[in-house]
Amino acid sequence: MDNPALMQLSIVTLILLVFMTGLFAANFMGKQIVKLWEGLLNRVPLVRGIYSTLKSMMDILSFSESGSYHRVVLIQFPKNGHYCFAFVTGVTRGDMQDLAQEPLVHVYVPTSPNPTSGYFLLVPEREVTAVNISVEEAMKLIVSGGLYSPTPSLGSAVVAGPKWGAAKQPEAGVPIG
Repeated sequence: MDNPALMQLSIVTLILLVFMTGLFAANFMGKQIVKLWEGLLNRVPLVRGIYSTLKSMMDILSFSESGSYHRVVLIQFPKNGHYCFAFVTGVTRGDMQDLAQEPLVHVYVPTSPNPTSGYFLLVPEREVTAVNISVEEAMKLIVSGGLYSPTPSLGSAVVAGPKWGAAKQPEAGVPIG
């Protein structure tokens, strides 16, 4: 092609064609292909258990589903005097709570740098300290191994007052959120 205007028009048309194809595939065909692939994986006995578990974990840990984490807290873990970030995921109810001497909260302690592995703990409510940091910032801090710093001083991020802050004091058996 000797005509530069025609060449530019061809490049723009090609880019638009690729973009529109990608948009169509991601919104319609992509969903159909993913649904077909998941159906296939759910038919294989050994793969079904592994895939469904991993998919559930990724759905829970994705930032788009950050509603599954109610708040970021500090707990002493793995031993007293050592603090780590944890995510409150709920409140213990029923028989498990009846066995405990005091109200317990569910916390998930992700490991660094891979937050898909971690620990699920039932922690006495009085041992949980709320911090003023978003789930996304805490996750960035954990994944980076502490290299990312969301606030100049984490000490100033601790909420004053009761362990859960003055705004929300959970009651036993009532979800936090």
